[in-house]
Amino acid sequence: MKTLTTERLTLRRWKESDLDDFYHYARNPNIGPNAGWQPHTDKTQSLEILRSFIQQDDVWAIVDNRTQRAIGSLALHADKKRDNHKTRMLGYVLAEEFWGQGLMTEAVKRVLQYAFEDLELDLVSVFHYPSNRRSQRVIEKCGFKYEGTLRLSSTLFNGSVHDDVCYSITREEYTRSTA
Repeated sequence: MKTLTTERLTLRRWKESDLDDFYHYARNPNIGPNAGWQPHTDKTQSLEILRSFIQQDDVWAIVDNRTQRAIGSLALHADKKRDNHKTRMLGYVLAEEFWGQGLMTEAVKRVLQYAFEDLELDLVSVFHYPSNRRSQRVIEKCGFKYEGTLRLSSTLFNGSVHDDVCYSITREEYTRSTA
């Protein structure tokens, strides 16, 4: 996994020393449910998940360049909705105190550059739950195109079932938007 930088952020591999920062935002009840996971209840749970991030090597820590704190995560996972090895699915979360500052849009745009220019992917997809308007705004600002809504397609940690509002951006669309 390559370290990526922007004006305000560094996207890098997770380290076990990031545990306190990770737990800080992962325990917030306004974070996890928007991404489909239960807020963390203790640091042991966070450490287990953090170790899986390190092992999987497809999840960046989003680090604030001013404070050097990990303030979120951004991933390029295999896209389980597509049978094409040249696609990835984007997923992200950001600590609540950093919402509304354009940081996630900045990070996603940098990852799209990496995805299309370095990895030479054909397409990057992303989805959000219908109630997550903040995520929708990030997706739209980054140039993704609405594909449709998969109805009743995601079962969350609490057993509730939600629609997936699906978007994607192709390499061609990305290239046109940066020309």
